[in-house]
Amino acid sequence: MTEVTVRSASAADADAIARIYNYYIANTVVTFEEEPVSSEAMAARVAEIQGLSLPWLVAEADRKVVGYAYAGKWKVRSAYRYSVETTIYLEHGRERRGLGKPLYSALLPHLRARGIHAVIGGVALPNEASVALHEKLGFDHVATFREVGFKHGRWVDVAYWQLVL
Repeated sequence: MTEVTVRSASAADADAIARIYNYYIANTVVTFEEEPVSSEAMAARVAEIQGLSLPWLVAEADRKVVGYAYAGKWKVRSAYRYSVETTIYLEHGRERRGLGKPLYSALLPHLRARGIHAVIGGVALPNEASVALHEKLGFDHVATFREVGFKHGRWVDVAYWQLVL
């Protein structure tokens, strides 16, 4: 396994983050976004999340950003303030190589320190790697919504996993 360093994202990482994410936009149904995201827009997203005192982390291998993970608000209503939705993406071709677990695991201490109580991970199905990662980290499957997204000419189910910290 390649050695992975996990650190807080910065604006300088926006190009790499956008490159990783845009592959999934164009080629998969794991995100329901349908238009590529510019580096500038990605830098703004990183700043917005970090401005909420939530973590946006990147994983580096061989001095290159190869993945990212972050936590955003679950819902906007005040009563949801102790719940977040997490997201993780790895550079295409680096799945199932041991990069996701240290990256995703690094989010959890940040969330505990912030007083977060519930962590929710949504997964567009099928996505065996993401399902396995959530379950390895102790998340429980709590819901599956059938055919809630339509992308690349097909209906897509979304399932949710939850971890109470």
